[in-house]
Amino acid sequence: MNALTVLARIIDAINDRIGRAVAWATVLLVLVQFVVVLLRYVFGLSFIFVQESLIYIYASLFMLGAGYTLLHNGHVRVDLFYRTASTRTKAWVNLLGVILLLLPTCVAAWVTGWPYVLASWAVREGSRETAGIQAIYILKTEILVFAVLVGLQGVAMAIHAARVLLGEEELSQEEAPRF
Repeated sequence: MNALTVLARIIDAINDRIGRAVAWATVLLVLVQFVVVLLRYVFGLSFIFVQESLIYIYASLFMLGAGYTLLHNGHVRVDLFYRTASTRTKAWVNLLGVILLLLPTCVAAWVTGWPYVLASWAVREGSRETAGIQAIYILKTEILVFAVLVGLQGVAMAIHAARVLLGEEELSQEEAPRF
């Protein structure tokens, strides 16, 4: 096993662990939403902090889980021809898709997100509401984490595709696991 294969497997393992951990945010999301509804409609209470926490949980779920979703082929794919294509063709599509589309998009997200995140950290940006969550800068940082996790998973995907083209590996047909 060469160094690139080891690197791809390490990236796969990192995104898998992060994704499995973040998946629990869905349970938290449902519980917090239940509390918001219960407080509002049963007790006539509303807490901005609790309502804003829904945005944080939801954003974290998607931003931190995107690499996991890519790892398990869970992203939407326009597969008019992909589904019936040969293994080699699929590997070429994956390799070229990563190089020409995914990685440039991740770089663009990083490059455009960096000043946005830095500006937010510089002022420790918080909610406009006094009782809101005063940590928007942390939420915005997830843009950069998203770009890194998806970009790294793209690198792993490209390595796997290259290994398929070299006949060293089978193409993963894995679907995203159902929880």
